[in-house]
Amino acid sequence: MTDFQDFLRHQYVYVATGEFKPGKFEEAKQLYEQAVSMYTKGFQKAYLLQQPGTDKGIAIIFWENIGDMEANHSEAYQSILKKMSHLFAHAPTTSYYELVCEIQPALDQQIPVK
Repeated sequence: MTDFQDFLRHQYVYVATGEFKPGKFEEAKQLYEQAVSMYTKGFQKAYLLQQPGTDKGIAIIFWENIGDMEANHSEAYQSILKKMSHLFAHAPTTSYYELVCEIQPALDQQIPVK
C-alpha cells in the first residue's frame, strides 16, 4: 500500500521568473547556487534556466511540500536573497505549482545529459 500512497503524493514546485540588470546573470547564478545549497528537509531538486543571449531567467525548485520550502527560509538564506535583490532589473514574478504529471522517456530512449 505504501507504493500506492507514494504514487498519490505530489511534489510542489516554486517558480520564479525574472530579468537581471545587464551582465548580472552570472553573479545572480552564484548566489542562487549558494541559496539552494542551504536547503535540507523536503528539498528535491532545482533548476536555473537562462534565455540565451539575455539576462532573463527562470528558477524552478521542487519540494516535497510547501511547508518544507517555508521552513528552509533561514536567516542565512534571507541574507543571500538580500544580496541578490539589487541585481534584478525589476522584481521577479513567483508562483507555486503542484506537479500533477511527469512523463519520462523509456530507458532505451533516454539521451545522456551532457
